[in-house]
Amino acid sequence: MELKHTAQREGRFSSFLLGELKMSTGLMNKLKWGDGIRVNGVPQRTNYPVKAGDVITVRLEEEAPAYPPEDGALDILYEDDHILAVDKPAGMLIHPSRAKNDGTLANYIYGYYQKTGQKSAFHPMTRLDRDTFGIVLLAKNAHVHALLQTVQVRKTYHALVLGCPEPEKGVIDAPIARRPLPSLLRYVGPEGKPSVTEYRILKQKEELCKLALRPVTGRTHQLRVHCAYRGFPILGDPQYGSEASQRISAELGLQHQMLCAKRLEFKHPITGEEMDLESRMDVDM
Repeated sequence: MELKHTAQREGRFSSFLLGELKMSTGLMNKLKWGDGIRVNGVPQRTNYPVKAGDVITVRLEEEAPAYPPEDGALDILYEDDHILAVDKPAGMLIHPSRAKNDGTLANYIYGYYQKTGQKSAFHPMTRLDRDTFGIVLLAKNAHVHALLQTVQVRKTYHALVLGCPEPEKGVIDAPIARRPLPSLLRYVGPEGKPSVTEYRILKQKEELCKLALRPVTGRTHQLRVHCAYRGFPILGDPQYGSEASQRISAELGLQHQMLCAKRLEFKHPITGEEMDLESRMDVDM
C-alpha cells in the first residue's frame, strides 16, 4: 500500500508524516531506516525540509504471517483500500494458535488477500470469542490499524437470553475481575475493573428475550458476565449460563452461545466518512 500527500506548506518531513499522514511515531521510526518514505520520488531522512508542492509518498509493506493462507468462504460486508468487514460464523477462531494453525478467520483472510493480489495483512480491530458470531472489522495494514485505535467504535450486539430485565432498557454497571489462573473466566467483584453495558429489550416471548447490548467498556467476556450477573444469562453459554438456561439451551439444540456482533458505527480513519456496518447474521427467537 502507498500513502500519498502533496504538501500545502513548508516544514520538516517528520511533521508531515506525523501530521497530515497521521502516522504513529513508532511506524515512522521503523520506516525511516529504509527507502519507503520519499519526497518527489527520492528517499529522504525525516528531517528533510519539505516545500509546498512537494509530493510525499510512503510505501507500507507487511511481513508474511507464519500461518498458511487458505481458500475459505468469506461473507464480506464492506471493503475498500484500507479496511475490511466480514461476518464470522460461530465456532471459528479469529487467530491461529499453537493448537490450531488452520481453519481460522486469519487463514481465510490471508488466502483472500493472496487470491485478489492484495499486499495486506490481518489486523483485527474487533475480536470475537470462538462461539460469538457476526461482524469483524479489520485494518489492511498497521498504519490504518493504529488510526482505528484512536477512533470511537460504537458496537451493538444482539443476544437471546433466559429471563427479561427490568426496566426494559437500562445500564449494567458492575466491575469485572479475572479468576485466578489457569482459569480464563471472569466474574463480577469489587476488585474488578469498571465495566458498563447498556441494554434494551427488542423482543419478548414468554421467558425468552432478545436484547440489544452495547458495551461502553471493553472487558473480556463482558456481555456474557453482565447478563449472567443480572439474572438473564445468554442461551447456549456453557461457561456463564445458569442450570436453567443450560437445560433450555439443550432442549432447543443450541450448539453455541446466542450472541451476535450485529452493528458497528465509526468514522473512517482515512476518509472521515461516517460508517454504519451491519451483520447479516442475527439471533433467532
